[in-house]
Amino acid sequence: MPKILMSQHDSIRAVEWKDNHLVLLDQRKLPHNEQYVQLYSAEETADAIRNMVVRGAPAIGIAAAYGVVMAARKSYKQYPQDWRNRLEAEKDVLMNARPTAVNLMWALRRMCAALEGIQGDPEPVLLELAQRIHQDDIDDNYRMGELGSALIQPSHGVLTHCNTGSLATGGYGTALGVIRSAYSNGKIEHVYADETRPWWQGSRLTAWELVKDKIPAHLLCEGAAASLMRQGKVSWVIVGSDRIAANGDVANKIGTYSLAVNARYHGVRFMVVAPTSTIDMNTLTGNDIPIEERSQDEVLNVGNQRIAAMQAQAWNPAFDVTPAALVDALVTEKGVIERPNAAKMAALMAS
Repeated sequence: MPKILMSQHDSIRAVEWKDNHLVLLDQRKLPHNEQYVQLYSAEETADAIRNMVVRGAPAIGIAAAYGVVMAARKSYKQYPQDWRNRLEAEKDVLMNARPTAVNLMWALRRMCAALEGIQGDPEPVLLELAQRIHQDDIDDNYRMGELGSALIQPSHGVLTHCNTGSLATGGYGTALGVIRSAYSNGKIEHVYADETRPWWQGSRLTAWELVKDKIPAHLLCEGAAASLMRQGKVSWVIVGSDRIAANGDVANKIGTYSLAVNARYHGVRFMVVAPTSTIDMNTLTGNDIPIEERSQDEVLNVGNQRIAAMQAQAWNPAFDVTPAALVDALVTEKGVIERPNAAKMAALMAS
């Protein structure tokens, strides 16, 4: 396995390749139980992605890449003369696990492109590529952390939404990577994290990461964010993304759009942090991004406990789209775009 960077305020790795299989920290069990799931097939990996054992666009892509490795091993072992065709069905299982996170498709395309020219057992070649995708993500996160930190003037605090840290990536994080770097560099003193209903990624995951890595943090209800901004306690809202359209529109966890609107009104700057693998130049605008709608039970229940009236129904989109006009800075491993638009996005991707 290639190097896995770890530094100050960076102690968590949620996706690992161990011996001949994939190991995931089960994010459904956090923060009270740190349980790991052992996966040995593409089908198990797809189930883990679909059922939120692993979540966050970069982490989903990395897990899917390892899923292809295990699928190729199975196909080659069972059908050594026809393993390429047999692999297609398993690739489709992974492809359909979650529709919004473009990193899933990006990773699968890279893995499938590597199949060309392979003679004999495909596993060693594919495993090397999956591990490279994993390590590149960590390296890119460290790079984005420094680029984003450089934009922040010393301030009291920043606000983040959902989870964009080591749990959502190969390690260190996108938006939370910027926060880690900014805290290490003395740029911020405090982090405010939205609880992020209905899966509580902020309260269960982001708060857990911040506490574990000794970064001062407060949790807040989404409805409290505007009041926090009005009181001048944050200078930036810093979020990640699951897909970015060619014009700079950003799909991210539901609730991100309202944060962007509130930030603009209150004079708080809004930063999106994402690797270029999250940018989909084939999707022209945010209107073209498929938005996953999940079971209404996730809103009506908390765990196994019903919290809504028995006859109530719920609407449960997993993501919303923030227009590029509300984004002050888009931070990628290739550089920073201020006030993104189609021309700036095209120039970035061509660089």
